Amino acid sequence: MSSHSSKRPSSSSSSSQSTTAGPNKNNSSPAAKRSKAHHPMSSSLDCKQSCFGDDPTEPLPLPPVAEPGPKSDAVGVFSETISAGRAPPMTANLARRKMTPPQPEKKQLVIKMRPVKPKVPPNFEEDTWMRLKSAIGGIFLKQPNPCDLEKLYQDVADLCTHKMGARLYQGIRSECEAHISAAIQDLVGQSTDTVVFLSLVEKCWQDFCEQMLLIRSIALFLDRTYVKQTSNIRSLWDMGLFIFRKHLSTSQEVEHKTVTGLLSLIEQERLGEAVDKSLISHLLKMFIALGIYSESFEKVFLESSSEFYASEGLKYMQLSDVPDYLKHVEIRLNEEQERCLLYLDASTKKPLVTTVEKQLLERHIPAILDKGFTILMDGKRIEDLRRMYTLFSRVDSLESIRLALSNYIKKTGQSIVKDEEKDKDMVNFLLQLKASLDMIWDESFFKNEAFGNTIKDSFEHLINIRQNRPAELIAKFVDEKLRAGNKGTSEEELEGILDRVLVLFRFIQGKDVFEAFYKKDLAKRLLLGKSASIDAEKSMISKLKTECGSQFTNKLEGMFKDIELSKEINESFKQSSQARTKLPVGIEMSVHVLTTGYWPTYPPMDVKLPHELTIYQDIFKEFYLSKYNGRRLMWQNSLGHCVLKADFPKGKKELAVSLFQAVVLMLFNDADKLSFQDIKDSTGIEDKELRRTLQSLACGKVRVLLKEPKGKDVGDDDMFSFNDSLTAPLYRIKVNAIQMKETVEENASTTERVYQDRQHQIDAAIVRIMKTRKVLSHTLLITELYQQLKFPIKPSDIKKRIESLIDRDYLERDKSNPQIYNYLA
Repeated sequence: MSSHSSKRPSSSSSSSQSTTAGPNKNNSSPAAKRSKAHHPMSSSLDCKQSCFGDDPTEPLPLPPVAEPGPKSDAVGVFSETISAGRAPPMTANLARRKMTPPQPEKKQLVIKMRPVKPKVPPNFEEDTWMRLKSAIGGIFLKQPNPCDLEKLYQDVADLCTHKMGARLYQGIRSECEAHISAAIQDLVGQSTDTVVFLSLVEKCWQDFCEQMLLIRSIALFLDRTYVKQTSNIRSLWDMGLFIFRKHLSTSQEVEHKTVTGLLSLIEQERLGEAVDKSLISHLLKMFIALGIYSESFEKVFLESSSEFYASEGLKYMQLSDVPDYLKHVEIRLNEEQERCLLYLDASTKKPLVTTVEKQLLERHIPAILDKGFTILMDGKRIEDLRRMYTLFSRVDSLESIRLALSNYIKKTGQSIVKDEEKDKDMVNFLLQLKASLDMIWDESFFKNEAFGNTIKDSFEHLINIRQNRPAELIAKFVDEKLRAGNKGTSEEELEGILDRVLVLFRFIQGKDVFEAFYKKDLAKRLLLGKSASIDAEKSMISKLKTECGSQFTNKLEGMFKDIELSKEINESFKQSSQARTKLPVGIEMSVHVLTTGYWPTYPPMDVKLPHELTIYQDIFKEFYLSKYNGRRLMWQNSLGHCVLKADFPKGKKELAVSLFQAVVLMLFNDADKLSFQDIKDSTGIEDKELRRTLQSLACGKVRVLLKEPKGKDVGDDDMFSFNDSLTAPLYRIKVNAIQMKETVEENASTTERVYQDRQHQIDAAIVRIMKTRKVLSHTLLITELYQQLKFPIKPSDIKKRIESLIDRDYLERDKSNPQIYNYLA
């Protein structure tokens, strides 16, 4: 059936009217008029010409024919009747006369409808479904299908077109359920071998996927029309998954054996056995696709993993050391993460890794630290400590490592700091320990700020266990490094050592103790010419000034000024008239003029100097007082040193000795043998100092004197004689000055001076606070003192100083409350 419609010009009347309306240049020619006169329907011809072309003889096109649609029930036939009159004759004066325009032609549109009902062949639905059912059964049974897939697709489309999609959907569902149920039931009672059974399940699943995809492709029209237009109904693929899931869950034996088999294969893989990973992957993807992965597999898998690693953790902690155990944990974590990438679902990664971390790490953190942390720290196992830090950070247990680090530093250091017999090696040990900790902090602990603060706090606690001794030993260590004789140390190395020592210095609470001993040692280095480098000395003072301020180094800088000024004074003295006219011949003397406030306090030591030296001192004193009126000179004989020229039978030598050693040796210019008492009477040197002097001359490596009887100690009845047979390869011989080495009394004296200085500082701080506050309680006063004082102090010492100030009328106790102090102006 077809419908015809004739196309016509929709504005023929208007075209005719426009032709006769007025004078138009295109239509005013005689030829045009003649043409219109010969064609009665000129208006229609004009319209046709303007719409379809310039050729008036071209035929009109035929109307299009509509194709029949599948859903058309009736067809309309359109016909058109047009009534047209003959055009009036045109005269020559047409343009000059006003003519009435022609009336538009009448049009009539007639629509005729003829109902047509398509007829469906009898038994159409039953025959079509039988073909589809046979095809679906053949797909499930893997049998060849005689029907063309395109024909089957058309059958589905025809059923859906004729509103038969619901029954078709239910039929496909029934067929799928029957075959899927049978396929899963076939798995019941299959092989007891795990791999064989899992392979059968995988084969069943693969077949199902292929079959459902083929059925879906045949019934795609159903999915796109009926399923899409109907709510609460699954697509064919989802319907197949639902049926498979339902029958798999119903058959608990198959599901249980599948899950158990998968867990068994995964455990075998964890134990190092080779397994078919693709088989595991396919089956787990089946669980994921069916939507039962989390409920049926993941929960049981995590429980079995927890049990596996709990047992393994206990076993390995007993049989292996900590470094090997940490490596094993790291390997296990990497394996589980790789397992998640290979076949486990991504959602399993976090709970699985958490399970491994809990069973292998979190449960054993105290045991790991107790068993191996000290070993790793002592051995400087950078990589193992880094691994421990990284693993512990995964379980938020870095605080445990930090506490273990603090305990390690304190425990390791106490064995050295508290042991007085190891005082000689204390500073070296502390420097090595600090360098080791800094390296571990940098490379193993990733410069964690909390760990860095722990190292600082622990070191400060460690160094100040013995209140003053570490500060004293650090000062002596610096003295040793800055003394002349360190030829194997370059300037760069010395600078690095001083920088590291300064780190230890920062941890010292009693910096005034360090200052006292450093100043005493610096004085000896400067006065005896023992400094390895003046530049190094000034560099160290600059470091101390940067660290503690100019007030801390004011006296130290003053000592250097005195040395420089002494050089100028000595040059002036050599050019003076006193030196040129009065100095004895053959003696050269250099004098250091020291300011009392800058230098340490030295106890005066009397000695009977040779006449030549006495004359020299008197002449210099006369010169100095004449230049600097009003000053007083006091000679420090214990700090003097000399170079003596000695004639030995085997050659001349120069002896570098102290002033006391020179005084003793010069006695043997007039005597071959002298007793201890003779030397004591002639020199006037104090007994202990004289014994040390004679011991250095007669019992050391270079024995300028011979002692009878032989021995290391000097007795009252010993006899001494000049050693004529002395041999030495060097021209200048340095005789060790034992008397310059520090004694217990000297150290005690220095410590006592520090204590006296602290008392004055405490008194000044108390008075300063009370002068500001006027009235203050005992507790608040002590609190402010701790904030102002830079050295450690005991509450009992503070109480003594308060009592002293009360006795001296600086403070008084309040009459109503003895715990409150009033300042007395």
